[in-house]
Amino acid sequence: MQSDNPRLTVLPAGRTGPRDRPTLLLTGGSGVLGRALIDELAPDFDLLCLRRNTPLRDPRVREIQGDLVAPRFGLSPLAWHELALEVDVVLHSAAETNWRTPPEDIVRTNLRGTDAMLDLAARADAPLYLVSTAFVANAPTEEDHRRFPGAAAYLDSKARAERMTRDAGVPGAIVRPSVVMGDSVTGRIAGQQGLTKTIGSMILGQVPVLPGAPEARIDMVPQDHVARAVGDLVRGGVGDGEYWLTAGKDAIELREFADVCADVAERHGLPRPQRPRLIPVEAVHRLLLPMLEGTALPMAVRRRLEHYAELLLVFQRELPFDTSLGEPHCGTRPSRADLRAALERNAESWAADRAGLLARHRAAGRAPREAAS
Repeated sequence: MQSDNPRLTVLPAGRTGPRDRPTLLLTGGSGVLGRALIDELAPDFDLLCLRRNTPLRDPRVREIQGDLVAPRFGLSPLAWHELALEVDVVLHSAAETNWRTPPEDIVRTNLRGTDAMLDLAARADAPLYLVSTAFVANAPTEEDHRRFPGAAAYLDSKARAERMTRDAGVPGAIVRPSVVMGDSVTGRIAGQQGLTKTIGSMILGQVPVLPGAPEARIDMVPQDHVARAVGDLVRGGVGDGEYWLTAGKDAIELREFADVCADVAERHGLPRPQRPRLIPVEAVHRLLLPMLEGTALPMAVRRRLEHYAELLLVFQRELPFDTSLGEPHCGTRPSRADLRAALERNAESWAADRAGLLARHRAAGRAPREAAS
């Protein structure tokens, strides 16, 4: 991947000279998967990370401050030219994933960002690896756009970004991870995302109703397995194809997800949460939420139900995904036992981080009995 002619490293200013490792430009380095990708790729690449405002403060990377959706990332023409001279590989992991963002802004960010990275890759004569999502398989309907505009816009933007990448003809590959959970060994994760927040609510017994069928699959893969697969594809110089980084037929079922959270709650001295009542997603919007209009139900509970319904629009599947994990140049495939163990470690990690909150819930749970005695 590296040119026979040494290039000059021009970012940051003052760093010049021949390089002994290829330079990889990474976007989304501050995200959940981005942090795992840095861990995976730092031993083999000179990492250059594009970031907008908050510094990564990681000694293993060099940082470029720029705006992903601005022309040339907001860089001067000279800096843009020098960046193209330096970059050997492009890994585009950044995306707008906040579904509370206006739908038009989600689409704009994800498409303009992909277009800019494709332009840079073509100028640099570098392969581009696009991090998409396995849930492009769940094409949203018109009704989904009305009920869940943010999630639907996210899925549409990802599908369109894939088409842009295929049409551009730039060498590289498209990778489609499912839900990225924390590390398979430590359970640690860089940020609180939808899945992690749901785990916490389940442990605390705050989910009396959960939209979904008991047998529905929640396809989750630990971040280190996803990062290893991406790293293998990049290091192997894979120049085309689409790769599903998913659990496939070994994906956890929704009822098993609930059981794991209940087990962790019990281990931490909380009353074992009553299994959430699982109801069809359709029933949440057609029956449950309208019925609760005007009642004393706290707004936070209502919003939580809406949030879970939106998550499950994207994440829940009755049929398993295909998976590419374990294929040549595509990491290793975790077993069902591996996935359950990873989920348990993720839940335990959440509990360890929220020890004070759990202590308050334990005290609140004991208070009535203590008063009665």
